[in-house]
Amino acid sequence: MNPETVIALAREGVTVIIMAVLPIVGSGLVVGLLVSIFQATTQIQEPTLSFVPKIIVVLLAVMLFGSYVLSLILEFTFGVWENLGNITF
Repeated sequence: MNPETVIALAREGVTVIIMAVLPIVGSGLVVGLLVSIFQATTQIQEPTLSFVPKIIVVLLAVMLFGSYVLSLILEFTFGVWENLGNITF
């Protein structure tokens, strides 16, 4: 296995990870930012006010984007398994 193959595989793996978590983490980030702005303007410092909306939105994002994430991970995994025989050590 040459270094170029390892680097290409690692780069593709990191890209898959980023693409898989981006919709879920991004939605939680946006809701967290909106709740923080709301808390700063109203001066309400209730911890559950920031926690509950983020949990709900992240769970909805997992339900909405779950099939996309699963297909992305499965496509990468099957690609690695198919090309495993072509890798020389």
